[in-house]
Amino acid sequence: MLFRDRIDAGQRLAARLTAYRGAAGTIVLGIPRGGIIVGQAMAEQLDLPLGVCPVRKIGAPENPELAVGAVDDQGEKVVDDRLLDRLGLSPLELEAEAVYQRLELQRWMQRVAVESWSADRYPQAILTDDGIATGLTARVGIASVRRRGVRRLILAAPVAPQDTVDELKPLVEECVVLATPSPFYAVGNFYENWPQVTDEQVITALGPR
Repeated sequence: MLFRDRIDAGQRLAARLTAYRGAAGTIVLGIPRGGIIVGQAMAEQLDLPLGVCPVRKIGAPENPELAVGAVDDQGEKVVDDRLLDRLGLSPLELEAEAVYQRLELQRWMQRVAVESWSADRYPQAILTDDGIATGLTARVGIASVRRRGVRRLILAAPVAPQDTVDELKPLVEECVVLATPSPFYAVGNFYENWPQVTDEQVITALGPR
C-alpha cells in the first residue's frame, strides 16, 4: 500500500505543493467524491479554500463501474472511443447515459449544497482526485475548469499510471503525481483504507474551517 487513506494522500500532496501555501487567488478543487476528501487535507495544509470540480463518470450500461467516459455539470464530455467500439455502444446509448449522469451530478450538487466558485476570484486552481486511472474524469475536469475561466491549472494526484500522466501533462501548467506504479491496478488497491465517501463527509469537508 502507498497511502493509509485519502487524508494521508492529501497531506503528502500538500507537502509537494508548499509553494502555493496561502497563495492569493488560488483554490483547491476536488473531483467528487474521493477527490474532495484529498482536497480537504490539501486545503487545510496549504491554507487555501476548497471547492468542487463537478465531474461524474459515464459507466457502461451492463457494468456501471467500467468508465466509458465522463461529463461535467454543464456540457463537457469525454469518451473512450476504443472502449465504446469494443462494447458495441451506439452514439444514442452513450448520449442517453451522458444526459442521465449529468442530471444525477446536478442533483447531487444540490443535495450537498455545493457553492459555486468564480475564476474572477480564483484565476489559479489546484485540481485533485484520490487517484487517476484512465484519465477520463481528469480530462473533463480540466476542460470544465478551463471553460470557467481559470488561467493557471495545477493537476495533483496521489497515484496514476505513467502513460495517463504523460497524456494529461500538456493540458495543465503543472502536474504533480506522487507515484506511477507499474503495473497499475485499480486506484483503491494503493490505499490501506478505501471506504466509500458519503454525502455527509462531503458536506463536512466543504464546510467552514
